[in-house]
Amino acid sequence: MAVARGGFSTLEVANMSEKIISRRGAVSLLGLAALGFAVPTTVLTTSDAEAQAQPAAPAPGAPAPGMTRGEQRRAARRAGREERREARRTGRVERREARRTAREERREARRNARQMRREARRGMYMRSNTPTKQQ
Repeated sequence: MAVARGGFSTLEVANMSEKIISRRGAVSLLGLAALGFAVPTTVLTTSDAEAQAQPAAPAPGAPAPGMTRGEQRRAARRAGREERREARRTGRVERREARRTAREERREARRNARQMRREARRGMYMRSNTPTKQQ
């Protein structure tokens, strides 16, 4: 039971003792009480179809129709940043692949050169070990 006394409002608590609260506190309590009544009715009135339906979100880079100019500018800058990042990533991947293929080609060339040198050495030794004709 609220009673005005000397400019202050009082509120009777469950244990029947009175507690003095400020106007700001009373308004916040009323707001919380109103919120407590509003939330369950909203939850109960939402149908299953509405609860499951989710709005289609626009593409991250595309500005939404209800955006302000500042939001559109920010969205455009964000889209530009994303495009630049993607370009850097693809560039890195391409450069990495080029390095890998060049490295493999160099390794293959070294392997072939070593093999040719081995074969040349073996051929020279084989010729020198063959018995010469004595007369």
